Amino acid sequence: MSKQRYNIAYITGITLVATLGGLLFGYDTAVISGAEKSVEAYLIRPLGLGALAHGITVSSALVGCIIGGIISGFFSSRLGRKRSLILAACLFLLSALGSAFPETLFFTRGEPSTGLLVMFNFYRIIGGIGVGLASAIVPMYIGEIAPAEIRGRMVSFNQFAIIFGMLVVYFVNWGIARGQTVEWINGIGWRYMFASEAIPALLFGALLFLVPETPRYLALSRNDDKALKVLTKINGAEKAKEIFCDIKASIGTTVKAKLFTYGKRVIVIGILLSVFQQFVGINVALYYAPRIFESMGAAKDASMLQTIVMGLVNVVFTVLAIVTVDKWGRRPLLITGSVGMAVGMFAIAALSFFNVIGVSTLVFIIIYTASFMMSWGPICWVLISEIFPNRIRGRAVAIAVAAQWAANFLISSTYPPMMEFSGAFTYGLYGLMAVLSALFVWKMVPETKGKTLEQMESIWGR
Repeated sequence: MSKQRYNIAYITGITLVATLGGLLFGYDTAVISGAEKSVEAYLIRPLGLGALAHGITVSSALVGCIIGGIISGFFSSRLGRKRSLILAACLFLLSALGSAFPETLFFTRGEPSTGLLVMFNFYRIIGGIGVGLASAIVPMYIGEIAPAEIRGRMVSFNQFAIIFGMLVVYFVNWGIARGQTVEWINGIGWRYMFASEAIPALLFGALLFLVPETPRYLALSRNDDKALKVLTKINGAEKAKEIFCDIKASIGTTVKAKLFTYGKRVIVIGILLSVFQQFVGINVALYYAPRIFESMGAAKDASMLQTIVMGLVNVVFTVLAIVTVDKWGRRPLLITGSVGMAVGMFAIAALSFFNVIGVSTLVFIIIYTASFMMSWGPICWVLISEIFPNRIRGRAVAIAVAAQWAANFLISSTYPPMMEFSGAFTYGLYGLMAVLSALFVWKMVPETKGKTLEQMESIWGR
């Protein structure tokens, strides 16, 4: 038997188009890292608002992410995976232009007001809804397209795209700010940072018209001929018929099932995977990276460069996860990453407690983020895309992703006031969460390497 029965070129092309949604996910969530100090200077401080308002504004997009995650199940089930991603692309475009020019239609440029702050946050929330939709549906889309043997690798490309999107925007932000005065950046530069997202948003929306709907969704929608056609193009005629029969058997006579048809455990595991991915504190490092490095004594340009170094490390270790996830399995990578994150965060907490600032702090931040990127970053999305049986996947993924963004919002918005209280306590808490995440995987998460989506039912039972 041939080792490769599937059309890898076709699958890769579809995956690359879908992962532009992941790139926009990373781009949209990380663009604030270069602009947040300017937004604070332009909108927060002139209104006499403090750390809590700043934290909420920096993470306001996460409110939209929660909404997008919640409604992703409805849209992916009603519109389909593909058309829901087209909707997400439109939201990304609107948010990019609106966040850059929030005064449009209602306010005067250069005159900060509470209403303008609300409007800025509104556009960031619109982008967040796009992120929430993409974060749920892109892994689901790839997972329902890719053969079981390479599903982990293909879904992990989404995390690579997320991190690559963050790295791209770090370069874009650095390029915009490089050589400019603080006054120019606070007045105009931050607008260019947000507006730059319009380019990948337009590209994503256009390319989505060239890819198919997933065969699982087509089968759920009773479009059997189209489902078989897509499966044939991916797997070849003989294998396509076998997979199609398995899909139809998993669906049964009714395409809808109650959420807890396969028990509560699978839903709880999906939620806890999402919550732990955020409670380890990764987005604090991503959103506030330049500020963290400046607090360690780095100059403005140097802090941006250190952020880029961190982004490059993230890309390298995400690639490590991509090449090992279908060989080593999901559980070993998650547990190894948890241990590395705990080491990094506890070390940063100790350095913060003793007020040690230097290269050692940067080293442990890199150890921490590298550990996340080779484990919980991509593997959490892989598991969320594959652990749920076909008939409940859309709704179950929506619940898990909504929980993830709620946890993200809680961690990100509380970071500034927690740091005012104690840096050592803050980083130590994230380290403790890393330890608990390892115990959770060891005790509760099953190995899914090499199993088809239709075989997930046998893991959970009816």
